[in-house]
Amino acid sequence: MSHPDLIALGTIVRREVARILRIWGQTLVPPAITMTLYFLIFGGLIGSRIGDMGGFSYMEFIVPGLVMMSVIQNSYGNISSSFFGAKFGRHVEELLVSPMPNWVVLLGYVLGAVLRGLMVGAIVLAIAMLFTRVRIPHPLVTLTTVLLGAAIFSLAGFINAVYAKKFDDIAIVPTFILTPLTYLGGVFYSVTLLPPWAEAATHANPVFYMVNAFRYGLLGVSDVPVWVAYALMLGFAGVLTVVALWLLRRGIGLRS
Repeated sequence: MSHPDLIALGTIVRREVARILRIWGQTLVPPAITMTLYFLIFGGLIGSRIGDMGGFSYMEFIVPGLVMMSVIQNSYGNISSSFFGAKFGRHVEELLVSPMPNWVVLLGYVLGAVLRGLMVGAIVLAIAMLFTRVRIPHPLVTLTTVLLGAAIFSLAGFINAVYAKKFDDIAIVPTFILTPLTYLGGVFYSVTLLPPWAEAATHANPVFYMVNAFRYGLLGVSDVPVWVAYALMLGFAGVLTVVALWLLRRGIGLRS
């Protein structure tokens, strides 16, 4: 990476981080409150009646899923709103006409979104420690999974923002696609409890593999082989990166 590209990348990332911290009451506090309620209601009240799941208390079992859910939702939401805001304010055109390579623009926005996802994930994990013991037997798996998950949904959020024509458009995908995928991705239950047809359908859900890889990192158990989860996550990341760079190069949805 050349020095000018490095400066450009650092500028975009700093701007994104400054935006996150400037409106921390909207970017960091709401997910913390939401996840606290999940721990209280599902982990505490309902979990005490469910008992163990997969050899762990229900509270321990849902921690990885809730952390991963918060990471991917906030990574997605950050980049979709930020990049669409750049389109709406028409200052994205300055990026497109600059000598900055497209991959620097994409990487800058993705890194900003991943950082927000990591911040929220760390906050949720800290909250989880107030309710149950959190162990990390596989720290490398834990870190790489959360980074891949955040990157994948950051890229997906970028593509959503490119195609969005109004602010309502960036809410359609989270509402009708992202939320069902996260709730049906094994966050609150083990896939082994489902009937065969539902178990097979769950294996078509990409969030399911991210949640289980992260659960392996925190608890050492998973409903799928970890290498399968990594292969699929890397595949998704590669495909979404190619699509996002192609959209930037063609200027689809960006040039009037």
